[in-house]
Order: sequence, then C-alpha cells, then structure tokens
Amino acid sequence: METIKKSITSDGCREKLRAVHDTLDVLGGKWKIEIISALSFGKLRFMELQREVQGIGAKMLSKELRELELNELVSRQVCNTKPITVEYELSEYGKTLGNIIDEMIDWGMKHRERIKEQCAESAK
Repeated sequence: METIKKSITSDGCREKLRAVHDTLDVLGGKWKIEIISALSFGKLRFMELQREVQGIGAKMLSKELRELELNELVSRQVCNTKPITVEYELSEYGKTLGNIIDEMIDWGMKHRERIKEQCAESAK
C-alpha cells in the first residue's frame, strides 16, 4: 500500500512540475512578465511599450512580443495611420494571468520592504 501512495504522489508531483516547466517556457526570460505587466494597464504602441519596459531594446521587444503573440497572450493591431503605428494589448487569454501578476507584485513589494528593514537593522 505504501508503494502505491508514493507512486501516486510522485506522478502528481511530476505532473505539477511539468506544468511549472510549461509555464516557464511561455513566461520565462527577463522581459515577458514586464511586458505583460505593462500591457495589463491597457493598449500601448510599440514605442510606448519600449519606454515602459526600461532597458529593453527594440529588437528584443519585437522578438518577445512575437513569442507572446504566438502563445496567444498578446494581440497586435496595425493602425491605419501615417506613419503606420502598431498597438499591443493583452488578449482575453493573456488577461487570465492577472492573478499571477498581482501575486508577483504583492510578493515583490513585501520582499522589498523586508530587505529594507533588514538593511536598516544591520546599519544600527
């Protein structure tokens, strides 16, 4: 009986680890979460998005947006203007990441505060 429990637990663990791996394949890297976070506030043109995501180059932003679009997280709209402008926004599917992004923001803010408190205590 004990062997069966370990096997079920192991399979469940493997399945969860596979899911984490799949998520990281889609969202991994230095820029994707920042791009998704910036777009969570609404549509942005390419240059606006590049300004929001500080430090990213145009070539890298273009590559990351293409990958996010392929994974159906971001939609791209070419506007009929001169010069042509392109707007990006989170797709409905991309918006399902909202809770994850919110949790990351919450954790990040708490972590930053914790580190600041530790530094302040160390300085005493």
